[in-house]
Amino acid sequence: MIQEFQLKVTPEVAANEQRLKEFIQYEKGIAPSEVTAIRILKRNIDARQRTVYINLNVRLYINEIPHDEEFPVIDYPQVEDKPQVVVVGAGPGGYFAALRLIELGLRPIVVERGKNVRDRKVDIALISREHTVNPESNYSFGEGGAGAYSDGKLYTRSKKRGNTEKIMQVFCQHGASTSILVDAHPHIGTDKLPRVIESMRETIIRCGGEVHFETRMDAIIIENSEVKGIQTDTGKAFMGPVILATGHSARDVYRWLANNNVTLEAKGIAVGVRLEHPAKLIDQIQYHNKEGRGKYLPAAEYNFVTQVEGRGVYSFCMCPGGFVVPAASGPEQVVVNGMSPSNRGSRWSNSGMVVEIQPDDLASKELQVSGEEMAAEHPVLQMLNFQEALERQCWLQGGRTQVAPAQRMEDFTRRKLSADLPETSYSPGLIASPLHFWMPEFITKRLSQGFQHFGRSRRGFLTNQATMIGVETRTSAPVRITRDRETLEHITVKGLFPCGEGAGYAGGIVSAGVDGERCAEAVASFINR
Repeated sequence: MIQEFQLKVTPEVAANEQRLKEFIQYEKGIAPSEVTAIRILKRNIDARQRTVYINLNVRLYINEIPHDEEFPVIDYPQVEDKPQVVVVGAGPGGYFAALRLIELGLRPIVVERGKNVRDRKVDIALISREHTVNPESNYSFGEGGAGAYSDGKLYTRSKKRGNTEKIMQVFCQHGASTSILVDAHPHIGTDKLPRVIESMRETIIRCGGEVHFETRMDAIIIENSEVKGIQTDTGKAFMGPVILATGHSARDVYRWLANNNVTLEAKGIAVGVRLEHPAKLIDQIQYHNKEGRGKYLPAAEYNFVTQVEGRGVYSFCMCPGGFVVPAASGPEQVVVNGMSPSNRGSRWSNSGMVVEIQPDDLASKELQVSGEEMAAEHPVLQMLNFQEALERQCWLQGGRTQVAPAQRMEDFTRRKLSADLPETSYSPGLIASPLHFWMPEFITKRLSQGFQHFGRSRRGFLTNQATMIGVETRTSAPVRITRDRETLEHITVKGLFPCGEGAGYAGGIVSAGVDGERCAEAVASFINR
């Protein structure tokens, strides 16, 4: 017999199967000897009260051996002689598009400007060690996309857009832990995600697809308002309909599209800082315990959001037990992001703390970047130009290296320069800087009020033990590549399918994967037509 139950247990009980069986006997009257297996279907932490509980949805196999699979396995067919589709970008949008194309009997040709996921690590290490940024291989560009080495978090709110459960299952089929099917906030971890990505690539190639690294798309071949293929920096052209999944930092792609009259539209972003606390302090605050997380709980997460003068101020991409990393993708930039290993075991926890900015806001004097002139380009690129100006100012403040300007959190709210800075996970190093002075007032005054609000709701959060590290600008794409709501095809260029974060239709690994699958299905319909 199989039964399912909702249970509310202590962390210690949730961590031990025998203790869980004893709890079930007490609550449900089922003897532990009768329970042949327990499968946890869903798990989430409830830390709203002083006592922390774990909510479990469990399936009990009573005097029965489980024969059902934890997840369905996809049988990917051979597509070597099938019609080909060009997929530009080997991030989650591109790779999930490629795998779905194979399911649908089409042959994906994946073109990626960066290196494979392992070779990227060398260039990423050089950013911290030598302050050298390879513009084609960094935290943003390369196999796996921006998520490969900046956390691997799989939590998404975009369930209305498509089948998020399938995205998790495909990850598991390619080597991810099945815990991601269970946890409310699933996380693979930057240390384990590369092998999963490699396995996805191996499936694409084994089934007859192609993956080309260090091959940058320089132009889309368009004839009579229809895409024929792409031209690359290697001199080779790849022909077929194009799924454009280049990520939110491919600024050269946006400029090419704008200069070649491919319709774009302005889009809002969010800009701010990385806020880094001692992990133990966040554990103490979130778990209401001066001892912190204890033996059975993971590093604590938080999620803050408020409104200040008509704009959202919120935490973004929270990395418990993680690191702050240098995420520049070109020269004269300092950009920060966050990541966590699978064990979330570092001494720090960080998140982006950002302020919503809409295109109309750019006319405000309060959004001017001191000492920087906005490039005079296509009007739709104004938000991109603002990002670049702020990142360059941050680079100047850091001494024209990858050293990041930083300020203690409470000093910032008091508009006071920090005399020194706490120890940090940011390996290139920090320099004390008055962020309240040189960052645009539109951002700083809202961040300051937001911090004070969050400090009132979580006692101890607003503290000089926390460090603000500048700047966080790559929260999402600065433009949207317009597409038809139903066909997902570009509104004026046939055979072009803008996809994922870079196109402005996703916000993370899972939502980009969902959008990749949807674009693959749209291409299949296009070819059939």
